[in-house]
Amino acid sequence: MASDPADRAVCVSGMAWHTALGTDLNDVWQRLLRGDTGDSTASADATEQLVRLATLTAKAALRNAGIGVDLLVLGSSLGASLDGAAGNTWTGEVAEALGVRQPPVSLSTACSSGSDAVLTAAALIRAGVADRVLCGGVDVLSEAKRLGHSALGTLSPTEIRPFDADRDGTVLGEGAGFLVLESREAARARGAQVWGEVRGWGSSNDASGPTAPDRTGGAAVLAVRRALKKAGARAEDIAVINAHGTGTPSNDATEAACYTTLYGDGAAKPILFATKASFGHTLGATGAIEVIALLLALHHGKVPPLARTRSVMAELPLPVGPSPVEGKLGFSLTLGFGGFNTCLVVAA
Repeated sequence: MASDPADRAVCVSGMAWHTALGTDLNDVWQRLLRGDTGDSTASADATEQLVRLATLTAKAALRNAGIGVDLLVLGSSLGASLDGAAGNTWTGEVAEALGVRQPPVSLSTACSSGSDAVLTAAALIRAGVADRVLCGGVDVLSEAKRLGHSALGTLSPTEIRPFDADRDGTVLGEGAGFLVLESREAARARGAQVWGEVRGWGSSNDASGPTAPDRTGGAAVLAVRRALKKAGARAEDIAVINAHGTGTPSNDATEAACYTTLYGDGAAKPILFATKASFGHTLGATGAIEVIALLLALHHGKVPPLARTRSVMAELPLPVGPSPVEGKLGFSLTLGFGGFNTCLVVAA
């Protein structure tokens, strides 16, 4: 007999991160609430550092969950193979180090990679393909990335100030975020303590250029609405948003346009926060790190401030933290190069 569809709800039973502010979930959260900021240094050996960061953080997530998993879904802006070889090279090393026997699912969708890893894992659980999946994103700060973003003109000469009226670019960082997802049925069977649920997910593509976003925010709105529909929720049900908030003039304007479409008609407005001023822009890891921060905001009922932001841009239609959270639903939005947009709706 097939299980009740409610039993295929996707629970978050473990999570861990590696950030510029540290690795302990509670300590880093308290630092975010204080508005602390951190910096990353460039890694000499990208492959070695990727495997190390992914393995250490993934093991911490498994310890937090107190259980093993059936499958690993891993995202990074660097891709599965860094040396041009066929197949999953460094991602396979991570899976082997974790004792996951199945070949890993690897994906690379630029800055949406971490979010898309969570989306993929949640979809596999909802479909009944797996009961328990470890998913997340990892990225390292290399000199090549600094040079690439410098050539694109996305880097700030000063500091990252998300949604600031005088923002002038982003600052790169490195990090990792991993979550253990399992079906509600599997979580109940072992009496697992859960952080929350992944209720809905949606994605879209701008189709406007390799690096420039759709300034109307229309494609981002589509991703959010798809995620809300899958979650069985409305925009006004959302209590808090963890925004992409890169601090670049174009990206923050695109996000503001998206939120204006969703919330510009006088509907109840969620509280917005963003963490890149504290962590740096961790590229392929950012979506996973930010959904962890969102779950912590819902869990603790608090939203951290926009660190370093002095004057919020007039185009942003939403209130910003610090503030208490009244509600149990939130969403995280990531916007990646290549036009990738991903939204994850989670519940406390």
